Amino acid sequence: MPVGIIQPSNQIKLTNVSLVRMKKGKKRFEIACYKNKVLEWRSGVEKDLDNVLQIPNVFMNVSKGQVASSQDLGKAFGEKTPLNDIILEILTKGEQQVGEKERQAQLERVHHEVVDIVAGKLVDPKTKRVYTPGMIEKALDQLSSQAQQPDKTASGTATPETAAEKGKRKELPIWTGVVTTRSAKSQALEAMKALIAHQPIPVARARMRLRITCPTSVLKQSVKAAPKSGDGPEDKATGTVKDRILGYVEQVESQDVIGEDWEVIGFVEPGAFKALTDFVGGQTKGRARAEVLDMAVVHEDD
Repeated sequence: MPVGIIQPSNQIKLTNVSLVRMKKGKKRFEIACYKNKVLEWRSGVEKDLDNVLQIPNVFMNVSKGQVASSQDLGKAFGEKTPLNDIILEILTKGEQQVGEKERQAQLERVHHEVVDIVAGKLVDPKTKRVYTPGMIEKALDQLSSQAQQPDKTASGTATPETAAEKGKRKELPIWTGVVTTRSAKSQALEAMKALIAHQPIPVARARMRLRITCPTSVLKQSVKAAPKSGDGPEDKATGTVKDRILGYVEQVESQDVIGEDWEVIGFVEPGAFKALTDFVGGQTKGRARAEVLDMAVVHEDD
């Protein structure tokens, strides 16, 4: 009598699947994820692993249902490495297998997100006006074209360079376009650095000039929780009220104690303004306040 027959009731049918593969120890390992969730996990939007994985296991071949043996996993990742750590490594470092249409859709989605972030943080240094996303997109396209043909001008003609000029150009940040393996926020920062360095259009980072006041009796209080917004200081989960406020200020113009109040005037990125006001309003129960002195100050980085 035949044995080992898999009955239909025991089969797991994977739908809407996206594979993430990693080759390690001369063997290829796969995990089965839900579409669109891998990028959200890598960018930090999705934090629940159960919402990412279709099956919490590692396979040699997902489509054939071939589960990786503990022996193969031990040889590749280490005998004592927990299965969950192996899954996280594949999810974080592995190559996502997607169709061409899905890959293009992901690129377009990340591209538009990067352009929107950049457009909200750069201004014309003379007029202090923001650029439209369309103008930012054209400037980034120009930079990516120049990165592919660095020794030519926009007209396509060769331009002679001295050794010093070539060396300086190589040190400047470059922009080659978006990828789907990194967060839009980190790529937007690179795009801004490249735009500011090469100036395909006149750009500078915009800052809001604020006056923040807080009673001195509140300054040394411990912070109860980190800010909810991702625009604030991500690396300061604890500290004092003063520490957290200064974490939002990119450059301090002046600070002083006037009577019973501490006052600081400085430059804050527009994207961090809401997180700052939420913090000073909630953490200090309204005793601290942030006042806008100038909505769009062009401030050059040191």
